[in-house]
Amino acid sequence: MIDRIYKVYCYWRIHGTAALRQLIFRKAGYKVQLHTEQQLLDLMPSNNRAITAAQISQTRFQAVTPLRTYFLPESQTRRVNIVTDSVSGGSLFGGVGTALIFAALLANKLSVPLRIVTRTERAKPENVDHLLSLYGIKLEHEIQFKFAAFYDQKYEIDIVKGDLFITTSWWTTAATLPSVPNEDVVYLLQEDERMFYPFGDDRLRCEAILRNRDIRFLINTKLLFDHLVHDGFDNIAAQGEWFEPAFPSQIYYPRPRGNGGKRKFFFYARPNNLRNLFYLGLDVIEHAITEQVLNLEHWDIYLVGKDIPTVTFNGGYSPIKCENFSWSEYAELIGTVDLGLSLMYTPHPSYPPLDLVASGAVVVTNRFANKHDLSGYSENLICADIDRDALVAALSDGVALALDSNERERNYRSNGLLTDWQKALDEIIQQISREH
Repeated sequence: MIDRIYKVYCYWRIHGTAALRQLIFRKAGYKVQLHTEQQLLDLMPSNNRAITAAQISQTRFQAVTPLRTYFLPESQTRRVNIVTDSVSGGSLFGGVGTALIFAALLANKLSVPLRIVTRTERAKPENVDHLLSLYGIKLEHEIQFKFAAFYDQKYEIDIVKGDLFITTSWWTTAATLPSVPNEDVVYLLQEDERMFYPFGDDRLRCEAILRNRDIRFLINTKLLFDHLVHDGFDNIAAQGEWFEPAFPSQIYYPRPRGNGGKRKFFFYARPNNLRNLFYLGLDVIEHAITEQVLNLEHWDIYLVGKDIPTVTFNGGYSPIKCENFSWSEYAELIGTVDLGLSLMYTPHPSYPPLDLVASGAVVVTNRFANKHDLSGYSENLICADIDRDALVAALSDGVALALDSNERERNYRSNGLLTDWQKALDEIIQQISREH
């Protein structure tokens, strides 16, 4: 119950009261009674109650509450620790999955246990087992789990000299730095996280962590590394390394399409992750239908993501919503997709476009900063300006390519994507193991 209340609090803190009210109504089918909503809102700090300046700041930035740690004698076995918000089924896609793969491979290389420290909800070991088994990774030592909730003043995490800590966001990094030797922290940075926020306190604190000179940075894609270095992060140039993600062929591959001859169109739909440009995407799809770029007699539209509202397009068409998929279910779906639209208003290419082209689909995504041409990953990946008409035109090109089975297949066979995580991370893991 406490976990659920805290998740509600986190949502309110990030998105505000109006968004929370809309979420409550949507989850309950607009049948929630007013007193239930008020009970949830009563959990939030009152604007009328006098509290200290320190309490205000602590409440606003509770996610960076330092980990509570204590040292064990040096004779104890060290570990690779990963600090993340959650490893729930919905959290494992993309970045968190990459962090788990990296941490598992590093733990095996060092021949030490892997410990997963979560901060917003208790870990479900079966989710981690599912992910690692899907990628064919078998841990040499028993995995450990620790719940270190922000609001809990009773937990403690034992550490020993030589423990490594892999952090997965600026806030988990900020929570870890006061509690462990900074030289033992590896910050796995998979986005310009400043872009999660408007200009304000959150962005300022985030940038302060990104400029830290005492920790190692591991950057997901050379594209993101180059962007950060170009933007003046000389510490990342000096203390950072980059890698390209891998898409193993036993997971990502074309599947038989058994939907009655209709083609599948995929839209990455995450309305509460603003950088995914959910509303622009809806506008693009609406115009693509109106202009017959997407002929609904020949295409089924799938909205894949999280917190997707019930929506209809031109003429009353209701798309198919896909939420709360396991990783294997997601892989099965994208292996049947013909054309995708996946937007990311940041420098990183994001995972869905790469997942899709690795599985044989054609994908349209947007340009941003130095992200202007992603054909090095695949010729089936089309970039367009962040503009409705430009994206509709790109979808028109995408439809033509998706229907040209020969060219689409040639492009798929000549993809530039890596297919082996061990090879993708080997040089970095070797270097860390030599230093630790």
